[in-house]
Amino acid sequence: MFEDYLDKLKTATPFWSTVFKLLFLLPILIMLIVFFSEDNDEHAQIGSASYGAQSANQQCAAGTRNGESGALNGESTLEGIKYNVRTPLNYDPTIAHPLLMVFSPAGSNRAKTEKTTALTLKATTAGFIIAYADHPDLSPTSTIELGTIPGLMAKQWCIDEKRVFLTGHSDGGTAAMALAFMAGTKQIPKAIAPSAAGIDYQDLRDHKCPEPIPVMIMHSANDHLFPKYGQQTSGWWAACNQCEPIPEKIGNGCMAYSGCAKGVKTWYCEGDKLHAQWPGINDTLLEFLVSVGR
Repeated sequence: MFEDYLDKLKTATPFWSTVFKLLFLLPILIMLIVFFSEDNDEHAQIGSASYGAQSANQQCAAGTRNGESGALNGESTLEGIKYNVRTPLNYDPTIAHPLLMVFSPAGSNRAKTEKTTALTLKATTAGFIIAYADHPDLSPTSTIELGTIPGLMAKQWCIDEKRVFLTGHSDGGTAAMALAFMAGTKQIPKAIAPSAAGIDYQDLRDHKCPEPIPVMIMHSANDHLFPKYGQQTSGWWAACNQCEPIPEKIGNGCMAYSGCAKGVKTWYCEGDKLHAQWPGINDTLLEFLVSVGR
């Protein structure tokens, strides 16, 4: 069949020969564009961290972590989920860094997620190592696979595995939240900040509460795909964290539950964007993570 196609190219008129060649080359060109767009670092604007406050943190022995500094693309889990890593420009491999994992929504990938969330510069300036993971077909198995990324990274970069933070949008938010209550993975995150997650109270009611954990739920009042899911899940987490049932407004669209066990912060932040849009409250998000990660 393929040989017949090539014969047609040889015998066709110049016009049709050109058409056949374009049809033959177009899929190859598309594949190359997708490949290079996934692994480019165009959107990786990276900052330098101030290590003054972190210098007393858990240390890694010199020479034990060989991960490069800056922008690293195309790292992979054992099952082939790709992720990109960004460290501070002045990354010190002997200081244990907090890790911020960002999971992609359906229809997106690690490169697009880095662009749409625009977290890299501020996160690395704040001293985080940040990683963006591709979107797999979401299932309990693939969610567990996403949860292996922090451990894999800790073998290459100096990461404080007690300060692993999970966020993501839509399916990515679902994965971030699920990892915090699934039996085999709930020990991974120090805190979670899911956005537009596709989980509601019906999904959560039969799950056992994990130990109290800082939670920042981001959801939009104009999310018509998952309407009011954020209100439902923030209430479930507040109950799990043994907070008072009525939150108080704290600004920037956020409300905080008080009286939570172990003093964990439990926030619900409501915006007005459409479902597909990242909420864009990065300063609030990073301030939350920094405050609970001390």
